[in-house]
Parts: sequence; structure tokens; C-alpha cells
Amino acid sequence: MGKKQEVLDRLLADCLARGGMVFDNDKVKEISRQVGFGNPFDVTKVDNRGVMSPEMHRRDYFLVHLGEGRHQFIKGAGLGFHDVEPIPPSAAVRWPYRQSVLNEINTSESNLLSVASNQGVLGHFLYGDNPAGNVNVYCAHRTKKSLAYTVSGMQIRAVNLQVEIDMTSEVNGRVTVMEGKNKFPKEFAVYQIFAPYLYYRKIKEEVRPDIKKIDCCYVLRAEQDGVSVVRMYLYEFDGVEMTSIRLVKCAEYRLAKK
Repeated sequence: MGKKQEVLDRLLADCLARGGMVFDNDKVKEISRQVGFGNPFDVTKVDNRGVMSPEMHRRDYFLVHLGEGRHQFIKGAGLGFHDVEPIPPSAAVRWPYRQSVLNEINTSESNLLSVASNQGVLGHFLYGDNPAGNVNVYCAHRTKKSLAYTVSGMQIRAVNLQVEIDMTSEVNGRVTVMEGKNKFPKEFAVYQIFAPYLYYRKIKEEVRPDIKKIDCCYVLRAEQDGVSVVRMYLYEFDGVEMTSIRLVKCAEYRLAKK
């Protein structure tokens, strides 16, 4: 067990002993010092089941973030993660690769999404050959928003939660939030796309009622046999229930160099 997992185990034990599953960053720092873990800000980043601690697995808990340095253990680890669906052979596309000196010069999510957009595969996946309007693209940003949602009916309220958005596109009121990864993970933490979705849902309620639809695109890239392969998954949610995630469609683009 790594030191990060030991900190998580002790945090969970402390919450169970107190009878309350909410804890804050001060408690994370305190236990990190006791364990000798030098990066307390990384402790609560649990974006897949493999990062969970042994006691989180055994007792079946996952983490949500409540904003302002607070976090909460929630029972039912399966509620917090989503298995990445296999892409059927019929959804695999060979796509001409247009050369650029800046393509894939680093492994950042920003570069991955830029390449997917510039190569045309992102637009083709989301809108087909003829998008009904101009495709507006908005770059990565961080923002804070108070959000209310449910996890299997359990009410969660996050105050000034920091939301990270890798990229956003918009066509005629349809808003699509992007999450990019330079690997092919088997699963992901639902909050990675759910929090940006909630953010734009709140924007629609407060200032932009002309937003017609909000969906989420999970974009993955890895190299296979010298070919850059981009996999994309489009998801939707029902209302503010985190477990309502459902796949709309998926596709794989093999960027074939001439």
C-alpha cells in the first residue's frame, strides 16, 4: 500500500469513528504529515478504482468533492465510476492525418483535444459532415460554482466547487464539454464530466436560458503500431442525478499518415 492509500485509509477510519463522512483539507494535511506523504493536495484525486485505498475497496466507499476544501465519502463505489465501453468494429474509421509541426508535441489534454479538433475528427464525431451552424470552440479553463445534485437519490451540495473544463464546443445552443486523456483507461470517475455538465446546467438556469442541450464528450488518444488512435465517447445525463450517465455513441479514428 502506498502512502497516499494509507492517508485515505486513515481518513475513512476517522470518518467512520466520528460517524460523519465529511472531512476537510486540514484533516488531510494532518494525516499526511503523520504518514509522511508529501503531497496532501493529491490525496483526494481518486479518478479510478485503482487509486482507491484497501479500506475504501473493502468498505465500498468513493469520494466526492464539496468545495471550499471539503470532501465526503459515499457508500457504493460502483456509483462513482463508469466502465469505458468497447468500440464495435463498425465504429472504427481510418482518417487521413494532416501534418502539422505542433501535432502531439506533448502529452497534455490541451494538445490532444487541439489535434482532435484540427484533424476534423472531433467535429465529424459530434456533428457529422455538415454541422447545423458554426462550431464555436472554447479553450480549457477553471471556474468555481455552487452545485446541487444527487447520487442514487442522496442529496449533495457543493459550495464554490472548482470545476476543470478541458474544452467546450457549441453549435446552435448545443453545448458539449470535453474531457481528454492521453491513454486508454478502462474506467473513469464520473465527476470528471459530471461537474462540467452541472456547471453549464447552472449557467443555463442563471444567465443563458438559450442553451438548448448539454452533453459530454470523453476523448482518448494512444499510439498503436505507430498510428495515432483517437477514441471518443458521447455521454448524456438525466437532470442532476450522477448515476444517470448513459452512452449516446462512440467511435474510433485511426489517424493514418500518408
